[in-house]
Amino acid sequence: MAERVEIEPIAHIRTDFPSKFGIPRQSGVVESLRGRIVFEPSYRNTDYIRGIEKYTHLWLIWLFSANKHQPNSPLVRPPRLGGNTHVGVFATRSPYRPNPIGLSAVRIEKIDYDTPEGPVISVRGADLMDGTPIIDIKPYITYADSIPDARSGFVDEVEFSHLDVVLPDQFRSAIGDEMANTLIGVLQNDPRPPVQATADKTFGMPFAGFDVRFRVDGTTLTVVDLVKL
Repeated sequence: MAERVEIEPIAHIRTDFPSKFGIPRQSGVVESLRGRIVFEPSYRNTDYIRGIEKYTHLWLIWLFSANKHQPNSPLVRPPRLGGNTHVGVFATRSPYRPNPIGLSAVRIEKIDYDTPEGPVISVRGADLMDGTPIIDIKPYITYADSIPDARSGFVDEVEFSHLDVVLPDQFRSAIGDEMANTLIGVLQNDPRPPVQATADKTFGMPFAGFDVRFRVDGTTLTVVDLVKL
């Protein structure tokens, strides 16, 4: 009989993504994306993070809490391969895994030790949905975690190109330059599911309190509407 393991969240992260759609498929891809790590009441003692300010990056270990279906196949179809090629789940970072655990490297932006929510760690580059439960935090250590001669399987074999994003001036003015540049970074990575990547469809993506509506023609993505949610 398999041993039962009890895991509870130590924190949740607050981000600008209220749904899975549009979230970068890897951490650090859009460095300007912000997140706030808010600890659960049981872990708001600042002793838990004593010394963390000496690091620049953290590993976040978290749960794919928004997955609605249990994985039922050893094979998945990575978006990087167009969504039509099957690869073993353990050869990918697919969210549809036997144990729905994610791993992200993020940069520490600042640490607030005394807030109404207890200590809060602000980070950049997070690829997590708003409210995602975090089950552990570990420091990123360069001598052990950076391997310059590592190979990355099919990721090294498939060229990835960014989309050219057109964000009309009225939309940039509505959200400000900083948020506009972050949004462009997200859209450049083509948030569309590969199997739905058609030129004649308008997509909607909730982001930072807005419904971002866009269309793609060839390699150009144009934001056609921006509606306050």
